[in-house]
Amino acid sequence: MYVLDTNVLIHDPNAFLNFEEHDVIIPMTVLEELDGLKSGKQSVAADCRQAIRTIDRLLGDASPKDIEKGVPIVRAKMAKPLGTLSILMSAEHTGNHSLPEHLNDNKIINSLAALQERHTFRDIILVSKDINMRLKARGFGVQAQDYHNDQLLDDIDLLPRGYRKFPNSFWDTIAKVETVQREGVTEHTLKREGELAKLNINEFVLDEQGFIGKAVNITGTQIVIRDLHQHDLMNEEVWGLVPRDIYQAMALNLLLDPDIHLVNLTGSAGSGKTILALAACIEMTVASKLYKRIIATRSTQGLDEDIGFLPGTEAEKMAPWLGAIVDNLEALHEDDENMTASVDYILSKVPLHFKSMNYIRGRSFQHSLIIIDESQNLTPHQIKTIITRAGNGSKVICLGNLAQIDTPYLSALSSGLTYMTERFKTFSHGGHIHLQGVPRSILAEFAEANL
Repeated sequence: MYVLDTNVLIHDPNAFLNFEEHDVIIPMTVLEELDGLKSGKQSVAADCRQAIRTIDRLLGDASPKDIEKGVPIVRAKMAKPLGTLSILMSAEHTGNHSLPEHLNDNKIINSLAALQERHTFRDIILVSKDINMRLKARGFGVQAQDYHNDQLLDDIDLLPRGYRKFPNSFWDTIAKVETVQREGVTEHTLKREGELAKLNINEFVLDEQGFIGKAVNITGTQIVIRDLHQHDLMNEEVWGLVPRDIYQAMALNLLLDPDIHLVNLTGSAGSGKTILALAACIEMTVASKLYKRIIATRSTQGLDEDIGFLPGTEAEKMAPWLGAIVDNLEALHEDDENMTASVDYILSKVPLHFKSMNYIRGRSFQHSLIIIDESQNLTPHQIKTIITRAGNGSKVICLGNLAQIDTPYLSALSSGLTYMTERFKTFSHGGHIHLQGVPRSILAEFAEANL
């Protein structure tokens, strides 16, 4: 029996469907918490409403007795029921010890202890994203675990970096190659074996001799590597910005590629994620006019709640939260005679819109560049909600540092950015680069090394 905590249903409103043949139990206290959080426009309220609707759909017109016993979960019209869903009424724990019930967490744990007394031969497991809740449950003798369904990796080091390095020469590992040149493009067809078998579409290969290539086509037995000239990559100027290392150069290659519709950039502070994305977006809207506008959004603690209380328009409300965008815009024009005038001119010239996540739901952005800053603070459900807003001819750019997660109940492994990077690694129109740190100043370099 799996008993779900409120934060699990907020994290994934469809969590009930992911426990296969097992029994899923929702405590009455959890329903009360969902009811208390369902009002409002913030993303948490929307997730609560979706969870409540899913519970209502699964229970249907079952009688109170059936609901207490367990209603079979039907996942599709023609599918056979698998597992059950039931509501756990609050029950008094008859043991020697019980937790004081002034906290909802304690009420849930006491109810689980009472349930355990009634079903001594079954495993009763609390599923919660709250570490402290799990610790309290274990201390009280109740099994508890994290919700792992949308966690695709066991170790963050297994997350693709978007490139593979080869010592010495890449060609030393190749026995046979077929090379074709057409329209100034050189492509190598290689047998997919060894390290090349691990390569994903749109990932790069580089070696110590200066060779760099990108996987542009992968079949069961072969892989096509497009030969990229390192000199050209390193001298690619985008809105006055030149890459400082090969990793930034690879990121710009993905950002400027019109056939790539999703780009994930990860890396530590100062690695250049935001400034690269912003420069590429301005270049593609003002210079090449491939896109009509830039949509910038982010998720941070307090954003959904605070925006309604800040004065001004939506753009003015979002300005404090999207200061990183403006800071990088100033950095792109710091050498201008009048930086402030240049920034104001760009903001008036470039169709750059700052959007709150609250107002993105239900919309569809056509021919737009959508920048999701600080995307490591989004759950997989939230980031999927935003990405599905991308309409015809749009491109999504996710930026984040997996070492700086500020959202409760999220870790690097359960972050939406990790989920998207791993899930889309075989997407032929997606790409990912993990940027290396490029110190912004002597102070930042010292802090990175010594703090």
